[in-house]
Amino acid sequence: MKLPRDVSGNDLVRALKSLGYLPTRQSGSHIRLTTEEKGSHHVTVPKHDSLKLGTLASILDDVAKHRGMARNELLLNLRL
Repeated sequence: MKLPRDVSGNDLVRALKSLGYLPTRQSGSHIRLTTEEKGSHHVTVPKHDSLKLGTLASILDDVAKHRGMARNELLLNLRL
């Protein structure tokens, strides 16, 4: 499955909230999200209008690895 284009940082934060990630702090334009499901896990999302594909892929890969699923399966759950 191809990565969606033009996903903003806010869109990704909203999508990750549906998986139990909550904002714990913000430093400038970067938001740190944390979940306690399946152990503590943190990701940092830049609050940009459009995330670069490599940044989006890296964040999604990190979340998918923590949840024990493939990135494509995660994308289907997030509906970005």
